[in-house]
Amino acid sequence: MFPIRDTTPSKNYPVVNNTIIGICAAVFLIELSQGAGLDRFIYIYGIVPARYSVDRISSYFTFKQQFFSLLSFMFLHGGFWHLISNMLFLYIFGDNVEDRLGHINYLFFYIACGIVSGLCHLTFNIQSNTPTIGASGAVAGVMGAYLILYPRSKILTLIPIIFIPYFIELPAFFFIGSWFVLQLLNAASSLGNASHIAWWAHIGGFVFGIIFLKLSPFIPETKFSDKIRMTTKKRKTPRLQVIRPVGSGYDHNLYGTIIITPYEALTGTRKMVNIPWGFNNKFYNIKIPQGIKGGNTLRLKELGKLSPTGTKGDLMLKVTVQS
Repeated sequence: MFPIRDTTPSKNYPVVNNTIIGICAAVFLIELSQGAGLDRFIYIYGIVPARYSVDRISSYFTFKQQFFSLLSFMFLHGGFWHLISNMLFLYIFGDNVEDRLGHINYLFFYIACGIVSGLCHLTFNIQSNTPTIGASGAVAGVMGAYLILYPRSKILTLIPIIFIPYFIELPAFFFIGSWFVLQLLNAASSLGNASHIAWWAHIGGFVFGIIFLKLSPFIPETKFSDKIRMTTKKRKTPRLQVIRPVGSGYDHNLYGTIIITPYEALTGTRKMVNIPWGFNNKFYNIKIPQGIKGGNTLRLKELGKLSPTGTKGDLMLKVTVQS
């Protein structure tokens, strides 16, 4: 299952989340530039449990180097797909968590989740001399927080059936819950066996993300964070919106709602809408004209129900202007 996006829009631009994604991409380019020295680079900046538990190995590293590895490992990745998959999950779930926690608290939250995930990996693989890298543990913390905040949010998910892409909306509690159960099963099966995937780091980050979220009401936001919130307020709703049309009786038209901001109502905009109806799940590009008012209706021809005569009704989209 590949998540495409969630259906819960954030109110502010996720400046910290996007910066983290940018840093991970930049660090990956640095990795690619290492050439033959890549293995040494990863050994130094990744987490290697034996560096902390085996004296003859730990003696080669200073305290600062050992501590820095607990930070740097979460910005390294073992390949293009490893990077893309982690950043996709972070992009989808991180903006909403940052929106709720605030920019500064979210930065500390993300780093703390990463460090705790690294410590969990150390605990369950204390003698391993294999480096572990990746943002997976920190991203797992973000997913844990998202699960608590938005359990009924819908995750638009791509399920490839052979070569046919199939899109379906899954509740966040099901998508993330299934992911976590899979981590538990893989972690249990890897006990005592070498594994290239840090399952316990995922579990540790996930659990800590939930704990941190529960403690977050006791962590005050700074005035600086409040100022950032004011400057990062979004002027547009998401480009992709999911419309859930409804219809009744002999009316062959379907009815739905599309949400825009006052700025978009003034200037006009384009949206891509996903319209699940029955077994159909299609995408359409629509244009919202300048100066449209809240309560106006857009008519999308022949996107309604099929009548007995073979003609199709229309989809009537009510425009809601949301500040």
